[in-house]
Parts: sequence; structure tokens; C-alpha cells
Amino acid sequence: MSHDHIHGILNNHKERSDIQIVGIAESNKAKAQALADRYGFDMGIVYDDLATMIEETKPEGVVAFNSIYDHLRTVEKCAPKGIHVMVEKPLAVSVEHADKMAGLARKYHIHLLTNYETTWYPTHYKLFEMAVRNQELGAINKVLINDGHKGPVEIGCSPEFLAWLTDPVLNGGGAVVDFGCYGANLMTWIMQNEEPETVTAVLQTIKPEVYPKVDDQATIIVTYPHAQAIIQGSWNWPVDRKDLSVYGKEGYATAHNAHDLEYRLTRNVPRQEIKVNDFPLAANDPFNYFAHVIRGDINVADTDLSSLENNLIVVRILDAARQSAAEGKSILFKK
Repeated sequence: MSHDHIHGILNNHKERSDIQIVGIAESNKAKAQALADRYGFDMGIVYDDLATMIEETKPEGVVAFNSIYDHLRTVEKCAPKGIHVMVEKPLAVSVEHADKMAGLARKYHIHLLTNYETTWYPTHYKLFEMAVRNQELGAINKVLINDGHKGPVEIGCSPEFLAWLTDPVLNGGGAVVDFGCYGANLMTWIMQNEEPETVTAVLQTIKPEVYPKVDDQATIIVTYPHAQAIIQGSWNWPVDRKDLSVYGKEGYATAHNAHDLEYRLTRNVPRQEIKVNDFPLAANDPFNYFAHVIRGDINVADTDLSSLENNLIVVRILDAARQSAAEGKSILFKK
């Protein structure tokens, strides 16, 4: 429960009929009590560890709101019991961890999903429809993805969250992981799981007095035979941002946020701005989606944003980005 995204599932859990929280694994009882007081769940469902919680409650699925490093441990506990797992982005801290997790998921036939806030942006599906499915932009040659905010300390993240989010081992890095993963996920989706040729990255720490152990500024360039993505993840933006721009031979489209999309398809046609509210999936939030997947109502395609296959590529891109920054050269993307 150290991940601040925990508030998303607790905020309306009493009103939901699609899911039921039967147990919470949290050793920090003060943290659990504070959340229980805020959201009204019974401390009787809080257990000291995941193994005990699983044994006592027999859950269908587990949602991991712990450090990225601990995602592997979560899957190690759940997979042999046939319990499906959804983790908060990214999937893992390293390719080594990710491969172990994937091996367990496949061996025990569980769903292993990764959740991103941007998976739930209606604009992204509209942009995907235009750029990929209908090819209205022509051949895609450049994608720009910008994600981040002023910084986790600056926006007031909880001490429990900051303790691992700013740790190079527990989080795998700073902004490169926290926000670089969004771009890697979206570009892999746009390219339909095509693997890139090279990854080049520059990582900096603009505020060493605030983030002495990790980067707070990351630029990642990912190349393909006929396209490239520029991924900018930062804890130094003056405003919160999660925007995506796709450029093709015949036009461009930009999703400024969840609902505002602009596009221009030819030189002679003015720029268009539209509001996008319709969401194409049967589920409209991560927890409803997870429930639908577990019950067989939604089939997760290999190229979907939450899929294991997409997110194994994401982790490889992040690994290559860290290696590139450390070695000062482009990294060939190959197994």
C-alpha cells in the first residue's frame, strides 16, 4: 500500500459491484489504519504479509501497490496459487525480474497485467484509430511522448511512496522509469509490438539536492527502420503533462490529455480540435478491466497496452535506456 495510486481503488470500493476487496497485505499498520480511517474499510481484512492474506482470503486476483522491485516477489507468491496479478507500471525493475515474472505467469497460466494511467485516456484510442487502424496520417515516422510533473517531492507524494520511488534499486531509477515507461508502453502499442533497432538515452539530475540517488530528467530516443520515438520523462516540468503526438507522411495528431485531441491531415486543411469522451473498451477503469479479464469477459491481445508481451518490451527499452546513459552510446536492441 506504499504506492500512492492505491487511492484509486480505495476511493470508491464500497460503491462497486464488480470487485470486492477481501484482503490487504500491509505490514505498516499505521499506514493501513490511516487509509482505513479515510476510506472506511475494516482493519480486520489487513494482514501482515501477502502469504497470510492469500491463505486466509483465497483471492481471485491481486493488485500490487508496492515497489517495482517487489513486483517479482508478488508474482512468486501468487502465480503458484493460480492467482492473477495486476501491477502498477512498469512491469519490473529489470529484464531479469521481468523474465522471471513472465516465466511464472506462463507456467501457472495466470494473467499478469500492467496498469498505466494513460491506458484509460479516450484520446489515445481515437488517435490509435486514426494513425494505426485507419492510417489517416500516412506512414508514421515520428512519435513524441512527454510525461511527468514538477517532481514527486514537489507535488507532495507520501513518505512511504518516496522511500522507494527515489531509490535506484527499489524503483530501478528515477524519472526514466517513473515516466519513461509511459512512452515505451505507448510506442510499443503504436508499433504493434515491433521491436526497435536502437535505444539512446540521456539521464540527468537537475535537482541533486532533492533527488541525490536517481535521475530526474530523462530523454530516450527509440528507433525503428522507418520511425523514431522521442520519450521525455521528467520530474522538472512546470505543469503536469501526459501528451502524445504522432506524425505521419500525410498529417499529425496530438492527444494533449485524456479528452483533448488536435489533428491536421493535409497541408490545405486547417487544424482541428475535438473533445473525445467515448471509451471503446468494455471496462472503463483498471480494476473493472482486471475483473473482466479474470472472468473471461475480455481477452487480452498480445499488442494491448496492459499485456505481458507489450510490457516485456517496455522493460527491455528501459534497461537499454539506462545502459545507454551509463555508457554514453546507442544500444542495439536485440535479445
